[in-house]
Amino acid sequence: MSATVFYGSPRQARLEASESLPAKLDLILDRLHLRERVKGEWVCLKLHVGNNIGYSTIHPVFVRKVVSAIKEGGGEPFIVDVDWDVAGSESRGYTREVLGCPVYPSAGLHERYHYDHEWQYKNMKAWKVAGMVEDASFLVNFAHVKGHPMCGFGAAFKNIALGCMVGETRSQIHDTSHFDRYWFKERCPDRSLMQQIVDSCPFGAVVFDKKDPEELHLHFESCNQCMRCQQVAPPGSLLIQPENFHTFMEAAAISTAITLSTFEQGKTTHLALATHMTPMCDCFGFTSMPILQDAGIFGSDDIVALDKAVLDKTTDLPLILENIPSSLEPQPHDGHPFAQLHGRFKDPYVLLHYAEKLGLGSQDYQLVDVLPLDDLSPRTKGFYISAQ
Repeated sequence: MSATVFYGSPRQARLEASESLPAKLDLILDRLHLRERVKGEWVCLKLHVGNNIGYSTIHPVFVRKVVSAIKEGGGEPFIVDVDWDVAGSESRGYTREVLGCPVYPSAGLHERYHYDHEWQYKNMKAWKVAGMVEDASFLVNFAHVKGHPMCGFGAAFKNIALGCMVGETRSQIHDTSHFDRYWFKERCPDRSLMQQIVDSCPFGAVVFDKKDPEELHLHFESCNQCMRCQQVAPPGSLLIQPENFHTFMEAAAISTAITLSTFEQGKTTHLALATHMTPMCDCFGFTSMPILQDAGIFGSDDIVALDKAVLDKTTDLPLILENIPSSLEPQPHDGHPFAQLHGRFKDPYVLLHYAEKLGLGSQDYQLVDVLPLDDLSPRTKGFYISAQ
């Protein structure tokens, strides 16, 4: 069955506030019937508030719109994120006074408040869902779209998969990439040749293992699959293959499934803001230049359809090459620009494939523009604000 994704374009026909992205968010919230759905609910609004001097996270103006809608509908909203990001979030404008509701660490101080769930996958069995998330009766997942060094792209899935689990589980999700063996020392016993393999990577992705200096370790976050190492490594000694990269995406789909399973059907909804899309996650604690032009704002009850719509809307956008940090090296190919930036094995569509198999939603969707430009008559007068 086709899902519905509501969409607000970043473009305006007229210089009026009613055509701006925050105004289009209001229209999306109306189409999602958020106010009618949250009466009497304890509503968790999951954000990523960033840290340090990052400024490309979701602007408080957008957050206040969602909080106001929840309160108008009779819900009790609160905002959550990981504890170290919440600590200091007031310096980036995330305060009760600005947003209209409290901001809490999702698993309490030092992440000691959580619920355990079992799901065997690779190196993982126990998944620890943040207590403040699972205690809520309704979830609004509001994500900022950006690149991600493990799965190419982060939006609604990443916001839940990592943001609603405690640090121990987040670390294990990253470690799933190392579960399937990729280094075979018996095929490269020569220490000097191992050093050549390490030296061949311009990104520092291949290193000597800190736990065993006689072994090699691959940092999958840094690897863009340029394959320079394959020109040096003996055949079969160092495998750069999709499986290791895709395990993180499958783990992220599982993590999301676990968190969403704690809510009753119909009591979750998802939003994504695709503006100032940077190469890396907002976890990095600073904001770099955008690497894609703004694509708008999206909303849906179907998390798979939402992220699919974001990807489809951005797939034909060219990378803004002059804005890409010189330490990164895009790999031109026919895939999504996020995969061109981070490597073809970090195809962001792969995560949606795993999520759909888990029954989390559908990649078949209808995109509904809440304020089409064609419906607006342009105005040629009244461009200026009165001085009075």
